[in-house]
Amino acid sequence: MFPLSTSKRPRVRRTRRSAALLAAGALLPLPALAGCGGSGESAEPPPGIQDVAAAPRAKVADKGTLTWAVDALPATYNAFQSDADAATRQVAGAVLPALFTLDGRGRPQRNPDYLLSAEVVAREPRQVVVYRLNPGAVWNDGTPITAADFEAQWKALRGRDSAFWSTGNAGYDRIEKVERGADTREVKITFAKPYVDWASLFTPLYPRAAMATGNAFNDSMRKELKFAAGPFQVGERNDGQGTLTLVRNPRWWGDRAKLDRLVLRAVPRGERADALANGGVDLADVTPAAAGRIDQANAPAKKADDANKPEAAAGLRDLVVHRALEPVWTQLALNGTSGPLADERVRRAVARAVDRKELARYVLGTLGLPADPLGSHVLVAGQPGYEDNSDAVGPTDPDAARDLLADAGWKEGRGEPAGRVPARADGAGARHGRDDKAEPHGAPAPEFPASPAPGSAPEPTAGVPADKPENLPEPGDAGEEDGSGGGAGAGGDDKSVRDTGGGKGNAAKTVPVRFKDGKRLALRFVLPKGTGAEPLRQVGERIARQLDAVGIHTDLVTVDDAGFFRDHIASGDFDLALYSWPASAFPATDARPIFAKPRPAADGSLQVEQNYTRVGTDQIDRLFEQASTELDTEASRDLVVRADARIWAAAGSVPLYQRPELVASRRALANVGAFGLATPRYQDMGFLR
Repeated sequence: MFPLSTSKRPRVRRTRRSAALLAAGALLPLPALAGCGGSGESAEPPPGIQDVAAAPRAKVADKGTLTWAVDALPATYNAFQSDADAATRQVAGAVLPALFTLDGRGRPQRNPDYLLSAEVVAREPRQVVVYRLNPGAVWNDGTPITAADFEAQWKALRGRDSAFWSTGNAGYDRIEKVERGADTREVKITFAKPYVDWASLFTPLYPRAAMATGNAFNDSMRKELKFAAGPFQVGERNDGQGTLTLVRNPRWWGDRAKLDRLVLRAVPRGERADALANGGVDLADVTPAAAGRIDQANAPAKKADDANKPEAAAGLRDLVVHRALEPVWTQLALNGTSGPLADERVRRAVARAVDRKELARYVLGTLGLPADPLGSHVLVAGQPGYEDNSDAVGPTDPDAARDLLADAGWKEGRGEPAGRVPARADGAGARHGRDDKAEPHGAPAPEFPASPAPGSAPEPTAGVPADKPENLPEPGDAGEEDGSGGGAGAGGDDKSVRDTGGGKGNAAKTVPVRFKDGKRLALRFVLPKGTGAEPLRQVGERIARQLDAVGIHTDLVTVDDAGFFRDHIASGDFDLALYSWPASAFPATDARPIFAKPRPAADGSLQVEQNYTRVGTDQIDRLFEQASTELDTEASRDLVVRADARIWAAAGSVPLYQRPELVASRRALANVGAFGLATPRYQDMGFLR
């Protein structure tokens, strides 16, 4: 037998799963799952990874109501549907079983509330995993959690029945069968293909009735969730007031929840500082501007300032801001489908011209967080195995960028005065590399108000949350929504005129112009135009100035937030764009579709999965395939890191920085804050005695 983990660890929620993987490969001896012992790495996360108001349960009162600001109430309680959102994930973490959770370093840990053991008991001829369930684990109607629940969820998510509108089948499609083991509290899972990320499956877990039919899966959990098997259960929902109340689950067998009630309240991010000040909420993700207001209100008073301090500041003096690097990273995406960026030398020139250190300092430098650029596409700071592989494309070097452009045939012509062409709205300018028939499995994650969707693939972001499939990217904002900016120099040195130096005295300088076959080198840089996307646009303008300096002209085009991903990123209607992806504890599964080489589909369209840059190689695909089937987790991680170096070299994506995670809470609150890679134990949250 090959134990995964038998030690008791703090429970935290894992990140959402991604789209399906291709797999094949031989099984090798299985050591302990990475992070579950034997890694030799410190259990304490490095600075900037987590900032939580930790307190022993004995010091937390056994009563109280905590009101937590969210972007919106859950669109569904089914974490495996495309409508699932951040609030879906939040409710699932408090209400539903999580077999494995993540510690402060993002390492999977067996959850003893549900699993007494989890072991790979065979590798040949098939990988077999056996779960031994906690005998106390029951649904809130008293029904025991059994193998039947696991079997129903596998059948709903394996991708063979179109009646189930699921976001993806990654991992579940590798399972051959799920069956009862020695008794009803033992679950035996046999895999048709080896799967290193098997610990990512069945979290959250739903009861058999919710997964038995397509109708139950698709519709029964849209506005209500009658079942629970966590410290809380869903109580009253008031859509008119924008509140959802979670109450203690009387059937919960674990540590009793400290709070009587946990209320989720929909509050726009721009209004959260006021809601905190007037007592409308107790806990909220906030913008850098709001964090600054709270910091100022709590700064040591000076006599000269007393008369000038607004009365509203009084309500902010009971608050504290927790700061961490969010496990979500912003990238500059380069569409390699056609045009100048189809040439790898031009993409590499862009990567060498962008000053990633300067951008990271701008976004993070004034927030008290490490301001280092991110060096990986597959792991973030604090995760075991994180390596800076940016040397595969090379450091920032404008001269090297100019040489690459010249080598690609783009020669300097007559210069012109540096000046910003006003950003054009809604698609002005030529379209490049459009791929109308592509049907992405997901999208990136928004950088400001948006959060990665729960229980499935990563999501990109870029401005405001939009209707996104399972693994969506987010528009990459600099961390502020009210237009005041969050980075160094925010609101001060970003002008409407683009110059080569980014400061005074450069407006009269000329920028180089490059031509090839009579055509000027110009790229269409698409950004969201909403008020909340202003910080992202400021980052985009800085990048545009850096590219100008080497002769790469950019047309900044602003588009509606709602269509930024759907109409531009997913469809390939951009040359350059900024959006974000959430990090994952399971990169062999979750990173693969983001960087998979696009393949022609049967109907002649291009199947891009989640690779919206359309840049990929066979070698990257092979490394991810090998990583997904390599059951030695350290060896699998090494393969993923090797894939990352190849992704850097292909220069379709340039990681810039991790987004800031700023969480404001009342000083009396315990076990809340900026959790970073980890997730809270909801039963431990509460007010100090």
